[in-house]
Order: sequence, then structure tokens, then C-alpha cells
Amino acid sequence: MSELMPELMSEQHTLFIADLHLAADRPDITAAFLRFLREQAIHAEALYILGDLFEVWIGDDNPEPLLAEVANALKTVSDSGVALYFIHGNRDFFLRDAYAKRCGMAILPPSKVIDLYGKPTLIMHGDSLCTLDIAYQKFRKWWNQPWWQWLMLNMPLWYRQRLARKARARSAKYKQQYMAQAQPQIMDVTPDEVPRVMAEAGVLKLIHGHTHRPAVHQLEVNGNAAERYVLGDWYSQSSYLKVSAGQWQLYFNALADDSPAA
Repeated sequence: MSELMPELMSEQHTLFIADLHLAADRPDITAAFLRFLREQAIHAEALYILGDLFEVWIGDDNPEPLLAEVANALKTVSDSGVALYFIHGNRDFFLRDAYAKRCGMAILPPSKVIDLYGKPTLIMHGDSLCTLDIAYQKFRKWWNQPWWQWLMLNMPLWYRQRLARKARARSAKYKQQYMAQAQPQIMDVTPDEVPRVMAEAGVLKLIHGHTHRPAVHQLEVNGNAAERYVLGDWYSQSSYLKVSAGQWQLYFNALADDSPAA
């Protein structure tokens, strides 16, 4: 549901975001995110970032000014008493404790069941649900190997920067190929995988990102009515989910900035 930014409410609530893909060449997204932190996140009990906070992450030792700007803004929110949590996405799986500490946020496992005002809820990035994308799942299995991540993070910074540029180019080409073949469903979740994962976790609510297709899906899990909340990206949607004891509300196009993309 697309709405203008809602008025701040005194009711306790928790916020969820994903797929911001922050990058130096998209200052409009950074500006929208910093505004969100100042105007929305600062009033929440907790903020969960479900992956792909950055377009690419080459290591906590990256000196790019954007990283410091974002860390300082998140730390301000954390210092105000808001609990911050982060789940790795497929773009920032190298993010480690050093940067998380600068932000004042805790890193969670790839999937986790949390209690949301009495509702057991599974949260994750969402890429593991796209099982029809065989090529991607093979790559995902590879980069989740601890030895491979250790090897990459111990490469010289300049080399990691070059690999990141190549990876972004390959990713863009990969998406274009699937769209040209009229197979966008390959990059969406596999319908049968969702209830299986939810049943395994023992939940009737799921929150994830990754697919960039914000929506609330009704489904059945073991014969019970269930819901899947999909967060949108921030390329243009500035999507977030606000959860309180009395309401679950998905917002997008709520923080749109009229400034042109760089």
C-alpha cells in the first residue's frame, strides 16, 4: 500500500527495511535513509535491516566516506535506545563485527524467529527462498563457505575493489538476461518453498526482502492462514514495514526524494 509518511504514533512499534543498496553514486538513496533514521527509526523500539544495506561490501576496512556517514547515523539511533539488528544480504555478506560495532547494531543469523508483540515471526533476507535460480543458489553456497570469505577478506583492498566492480557488472547483466528471456519468476521466491520454510520454523508470519517486490501475501501453512510480508527496495520505493501490537503496515514511496539520481 503506497502512502505518504504516517504521523508519528506513541504506540510501541518495530521497523523493518531491506535492499537499500547504498552507494556513493546514489546520494538520493542515502539522503532518504538518513531522513528515515531521523524521523522514523529514532521513535521505534527496534530497527531490523534485512540485508543489502549497501550495494556492495568489500570489507570493514573500506575507507569510503559513505560508510562512516551511515555508521554515525545508525550509532545515533542506537545511542538513543533503539535496538538495531542486521541480517546479511547477498550484497553485503562480508560485513563483520567491526563495522556493526561502529553502527551499534547486532548481527543476526541468516534466518531467525523473533517475537513481534506476541506473534512468532520468521525474518530473513529472502534469497534462500529463490530456489528456482539454480545458478545463483550454487554461487550462494560457494560464498557462504567460511574459508572462501576469509580468503577474500584477506586480499588487498585494491583487489577487492576491482572484484566488486566486476561483480556489479555481472549482476546487472545477469538480471537483463532473465528479463530478456521473460523469466523474471526465476528471481522471485519459489511458491512451495515459502510454506515449507515457515512450517519448519513453526510460524505463520514471514518478513523478507531481496526480490524488490513489496507486497503482503496470504497463504496457508499446515492448514492455517499465514502471511508473508515482502519489503521493497530503496532505488525508488523507500519501503519499510511498521509493526505494532495492533497493526502491521507496509509502506513504500513514503520517503521519495525529488532530487535527481547521480
